Amino acid sequence: MRHALLTVAASLLAAAPLWGDEVKLDSAIESVALFKNGVAVVHRTAEIPGAGVYRIDDVPTPVHGTFWIDAAEPVDAQMTMREIDAPERSNIDFQQELVGRTVTIHFKQGNVPVASGEVVALAKPTHDAAWNRTYERPQYDYGQSGAPAASGAGFLVLDTGHGRSFVDPSEIAFLESNDNKPLTRQRLPVLLLTAHGAKKETIQISYLTKGIAWAPSYRVALTDDKTLTVEQQAVVKNELADMKDAEVSLISGYPSIQFSHVVSPLSLAQSWTEFFNQINRDPAQFSAAMMNNAMSQTAAPREDGADLAAPPVGEGVDLHFESIGKRTMGEGDSLLVSVASGTGAYERVVEWTVPDPRDAEGRVNERQEEAQLNRPDNDDQPWDAVKFKNPLPFAMTTGPAMIEDLGHFAGQRLSYWVNAGEETTLHVTKALSIRTRAAEEEKPNSKRQNIGIGRGEYRSATVSGELTMSNHRNQDVNMIIRRQFSGELTNADGNPKVKLREEGVYSINRRNELTWNLPLKAGEEKTLKYEYTVLVRE
Repeated sequence: MRHALLTVAASLLAAAPLWGDEVKLDSAIESVALFKNGVAVVHRTAEIPGAGVYRIDDVPTPVHGTFWIDAAEPVDAQMTMREIDAPERSNIDFQQELVGRTVTIHFKQGNVPVASGEVVALAKPTHDAAWNRTYERPQYDYGQSGAPAASGAGFLVLDTGHGRSFVDPSEIAFLESNDNKPLTRQRLPVLLLTAHGAKKETIQISYLTKGIAWAPSYRVALTDDKTLTVEQQAVVKNELADMKDAEVSLISGYPSIQFSHVVSPLSLAQSWTEFFNQINRDPAQFSAAMMNNAMSQTAAPREDGADLAAPPVGEGVDLHFESIGKRTMGEGDSLLVSVASGTGAYERVVEWTVPDPRDAEGRVNERQEEAQLNRPDNDDQPWDAVKFKNPLPFAMTTGPAMIEDLGHFAGQRLSYWVNAGEETTLHVTKALSIRTRAAEEEKPNSKRQNIGIGRGEYRSATVSGELTMSNHRNQDVNMIIRRQFSGELTNADGNPKVKLREEGVYSINRRNELTWNLPLKAGEEKTLKYEYTVLVRE
């Protein structure tokens, strides 16, 4: 019986892989899909010959919760440190990487004699000496690059032959080694994959990470009085890793990545202290730091509601993946590519938006009025604009748009998200030859009426206003005039559209907007009058 057990055990050992033998494994970036906010979806592939332990030296820094391995049989992953062949670099750790070499040290202070000796191998801290339950950082900190940082707190220890010398690294002017052998063996993070399946297969490693992104831009060329061409191009900047013949896709849409600011604790660049700090931070702070929210994903509020005339396109979630083909890029490379172009009709208009100077309680707010006036797109001045439907086969994402008028540069503005076939209005430049004036005044009220609402006292006021515009051009223009106000409209010239603004749905006073669309002939002046009532808090 004992002999039979030994035989079975021997056969199992013979069939088991040698887990201690690590095999270096090459992986390649097969595809990357890029968001504009600096986060990318990376797919890597590697071919595993069978069961065993495999080492990947190109270590990823994944976003928390996004690292996955797809294989026919389970594959375990482990981040650890190994002595591996790596290119020399300048930010070396003398104590770790010069062990066993004889060095001569020259000091910054010339009156300190040189020191010579062999660099001593020191034991690395382990267990509670390296980590503790208060989640303080370990003594050896591996930065975001994964490379060990030189320790500024410890000493460089030399064996001089007649004793030990302890050298403060900050006092070293320069250091000479007794040989010119390159520092090819370095202690760096690696990824170990333990494969349990016996068959050869190609596995896929996918994760989200930072280091490669794209930025869109548009050229809107007015080719004649009726036709324009919209071109989209993209700049891809690769600060992630070298990639060869990788499929690159550009993602448009709202990047809903709640933990994009949290590095996975799988990475040796992450400590539990920083992990918990990142988990508790507001992710909006990180996206704002990387890119202005308006540039990364937002859509402009529509003045007239959704454009239901736009043709329906796409299926599933509102993320559009646009492939730009297979690309080869080195780390640090930048790439400019043309993405798409389309032609369509357009209309020239002059937009004039007059902001509401009152707060939600009806009082004229000088600070609010000043803030409104300082907004470049809403400053009580008319703007030349072009009105068109997106002619591209997919949505125009938020990005800068340069306008050319018959081959001449005319302006550059921020274009917000526009669905395919949806109508939008893009400002070009201020219409300085269209003079405008807006004025309001409260009518005298002999019968003052106070109204108690909640804990506040309000008085009812009647406000009359005038909007005057004059065309100093030698051509007719189409005017779009918007007057924002708080209260209830009683009458207005020209039968304007009245729209309830979203921010005024639940306020004491309705927050409204009047919109006129009318022609203004060359040399003509027009005045529009309106009147409304408003509750003013005393």
